Amino acid sequence: MPNTEPVFVDIALKAYKRGILNAIIAPRPIGWMSTVDSEGNANLAPYSYFNIMSNEPPILAFSCNTPEDRTAKDTLKNVRETGEFVFNLVSYDLVKEMNMTSAPIPAGMDEFEYAGLEKANCIYVKAPRVARSPAALECKVIEIVRLIDETGNANVNVTFGKVVGMHIQPGFLEEGGYFNTALAQPVTRLGGAEYAISQPSFELQRQFTRADEATY
Repeated sequence: MPNTEPVFVDIALKAYKRGILNAIIAPRPIGWMSTVDSEGNANLAPYSYFNIMSNEPPILAFSCNTPEDRTAKDTLKNVRETGEFVFNLVSYDLVKEMNMTSAPIPAGMDEFEYAGLEKANCIYVKAPRVARSPAALECKVIEIVRLIDETGNANVNVTFGKVVGMHIQPGFLEEGGYFNTALAQPVTRLGGAEYAISQPSFELQRQFTRADEATY
């Protein structure tokens, strides 16, 4: 008879392969962040270490690792300079362009132009948004936290931003004010170079109630 007992693999933190965590904590939404620097030059880059932290107040967070060729990624440099960024939802029809904006093109080069993406203006922040994205959220930075490793190096910075404006494309907002996530087909990140979309969706009976169910 084959052994059906569960196998526990003990991996020392200093020796584990970083990709294992990425594959376990999955799927992860992609934070497609558009920013501008202090001179108004646009930048667009995807981050898979991203999520919503709270809806009241509405807080998003994403983290930037330190690149090998410079002290900080352009996105981090820009949010430090301007205190603003825009989250653009990556729908399935934008996955090619999203992947293109992850390319290590020269600093100062516009990823919107590189990927052939049309820009649209925002209202409360200077950074443009992806015109084709089903939804975009304008954000103001409230805090940037530096994470220190065991050697004392600050290799990761987590940016927290408050949503101050929202753009939703026609056709994606249902009656009652709910966003049609299934129609948008958001792209998510798995382990390695794997991606996925959440189809089909399903519902579960709620085990608790809130005073204001509209915030759920």
